[in-house]
Amino acid sequence: MCIRSGEWVIISKVKIFFHVKEKVIKSLWFCIILVILCTGILSGAAAYVSILKAYESRAVSLRTADIQSQCTILCDQMNNYNYLEDNSSEVINANLTQLTNIYNGRVMIVNKELTVIKDTYSLDEGKTIVSENVIRCMQGVSTNYYDKNNRYIEVTSPITKNGTEQINGVMLASVSTDTIEDTLQSFYAKGRIVFCIIIVLVLAFSVLVAYRIVLPLRRITERIRSITEGYENEELHVDTYLETKQISEAFNKMRARLKMVDDSREEFVSNVSHELKTPLASMKVLADSLLIQEQVPVELYQEFMEDIAKEIDRETDIINDLLTLVKMDKTAQNLNIKPGNINELLELILKRLKPIAERKNVEVVLESFRPVTAEIDEVKMTLAISNLVENAIKYNHENGWVRVSLNADHKFFYVKVADSGIGIPKEDQDHIFERFYRVDKSHSREIGGTGLGLAIARNAVIVHRGSIKVYSNYGEGTTFTIRVPLIYVSV
Repeated sequence: MCIRSGEWVIISKVKIFFHVKEKVIKSLWFCIILVILCTGILSGAAAYVSILKAYESRAVSLRTADIQSQCTILCDQMNNYNYLEDNSSEVINANLTQLTNIYNGRVMIVNKELTVIKDTYSLDEGKTIVSENVIRCMQGVSTNYYDKNNRYIEVTSPITKNGTEQINGVMLASVSTDTIEDTLQSFYAKGRIVFCIIIVLVLAFSVLVAYRIVLPLRRITERIRSITEGYENEELHVDTYLETKQISEAFNKMRARLKMVDDSREEFVSNVSHELKTPLASMKVLADSLLIQEQVPVELYQEFMEDIAKEIDRETDIINDLLTLVKMDKTAQNLNIKPGNINELLELILKRLKPIAERKNVEVVLESFRPVTAEIDEVKMTLAISNLVENAIKYNHENGWVRVSLNADHKFFYVKVADSGIGIPKEDQDHIFERFYRVDKSHSREIGGTGLGLAIARNAVIVHRGSIKVYSNYGEGTTFTIRVPLIYVSV
């Protein structure tokens, strides 16, 4: 595909957009995967821990209730056998031994003097035991305690006197929780395997979701890549999500704007080439005419040289105006802002242009409604107003008039340049500030000028953060209005 040289401007801009977008897509892809993966892992870990905690709590609760029930039954039997007075009962001792063996624990019987009268481990019999749980049980409160670190459950149950609620002793049972811990460890081992499987599944799911979400963006990326490889006129349309639709619209607007700028630049280059070539062509014709003739009369030679000098002056004017426009395009970085008297500035401008007006017998009138002082770049503002007034004089009728008025409010000052000239057709008013644009090319050639005056004026006003408007009817004259802030505000 052949690409015009001007289109490389658009393509270079698009490449910048493309590279930025590539980074955004990669970051978005990574973020989506990371968010889903973290959410899945954290949720799975929380559920995993909660399940194990719930199992442990449930298992301990059931084991405690079971032991408490067994102890209550044995305490009733001890009451019936008067075991605290005589601990030789084989039935009770057999039951205590069985309880110890079943639950892999230890049972102690304590009388009301806190003396151990029976210990299934036969270690502390006859000794006094001082335990908070035993004392609380003596006061009528059955207790249970789970020690996770040492892996045991301790339960106390009161032994009452036969036929009364008087507590004469306490049964203290300590049973091992090794089976519960072993089961938990088994669950932990199996849970880790399941958790790893879940992580892999969540990762695969997150990659799939991220791919589906980023897919429209990748389509946009491919479309941008195709534009960077060769300029295309098709617009971008990816409306999968609201965001991709907005990106597509923004990209199309940017592309249209860049295309318009590129077209404007090409037109400007073409106009500059034409405007610079015309005086050179005229000088070439005049010079060749002199060269092909022998013994040229002095009068004809002088006439041709005068024409050549005029063309050189015209070429110089075009170049100077082009340089002025280039300086204007550098925005406000070179502005020399100072407080200035606008009334005196207008008087000086009209004084300089008075000889031009007198040659066409055009009356120039200045109307100042109040004294105005504003922060301006005097050179650039003079250039803008001078171009407007000079055009009003040049494109006027014999014995016509030009009225320049100055007014102000609390924020802006206003300069109005009205004339009785030839006017501007409606269809041309949107283009008169374009460089080298001429409403009537043949008439403009006769009057002179470079076609850059209004472009210079507009740029000079804009760098002051102002605005310029035109009001005209063809054949009825033209009015230009400038509005400029009294206080310059830099951006």
